Amino acid sequence: MRRLHPDAADLELAALYAGLTLPDRGPSRPWWVAMCMVSSVDGAASTDGVSGGLGGEADRLALSRLRSAGDVVLVGAATVRQEGYGPLVGSAERRADRRARGLAEVPRLAIVTASGELDPTSAPFTHPQQRPLVLTTRPAADRVRDRLGDVADVVAAGEEQVEPTTALAHLARLGLSRIVCEGGPRLNSQLLGAGLVDEVFLTVGPLTVAGGAPRIAQGGTERPGPLRLESVFEHDGDLLLRYREPGTPPVAR
Repeated sequence: MRRLHPDAADLELAALYAGLTLPDRGPSRPWWVAMCMVSSVDGAASTDGVSGGLGGEADRLALSRLRSAGDVVLVGAATVRQEGYGPLVGSAERRADRRARGLAEVPRLAIVTASGELDPTSAPFTHPQQRPLVLTTRPAADRVRDRLGDVADVVAAGEEQVEPTTALAHLARLGLSRIVCEGGPRLNSQLLGAGLVDEVFLTVGPLTVAGGAPRIAQGGTERPGPLRLESVFEHDGDLLLRYREPGTPPVAR
């Protein structure tokens, strides 16, 4: 692996985001949101409906390191279904590493859904010690509890749709203030459009997709938001980019 920015160097792949822990931002805005996504060179967020074919070994390691870095993984229900999510238990090594950094052994999974169309027998709900959170709308909450209440904690976080600030505030009140968002495109767009993303970890895979594949953020209102480049790594053609919102502290070197 090569680090291209800020200081060029040849490194072992294992050095990628090693020891990464998301910051605790403090009371002014009691959460930190890191978006973790992969895209093709031409901007596609998936191929054949899933993102797994876009990145290589370095992207898979980046995802694992991001999941090791925070309190909760926030993801939309469509992404959970399409990508085949299961419990975020991770390896024994990853659990021990999280404990050593003062984090819970396993990050919580928080699923955003307006419809509540999730199968209570599907893999995300099968781990007995890790009940996912399901963030839904107030009108749908009772129906979703009837469906998922035995296997998940259901929270109303909005009226016509799940409201991003309400959802993040609820996570922070639960002590889940370091948030890794894994999409999909609609959820990403809502968070970006509301100015709620502190940093973006983006892998650009060395391929094109064309067709009608979605972008990593899609829908809603345009809100141009400048970012500050923190680091660039390259491995087998994958570019791993880390950006921060300009108002946040720079990454410690």
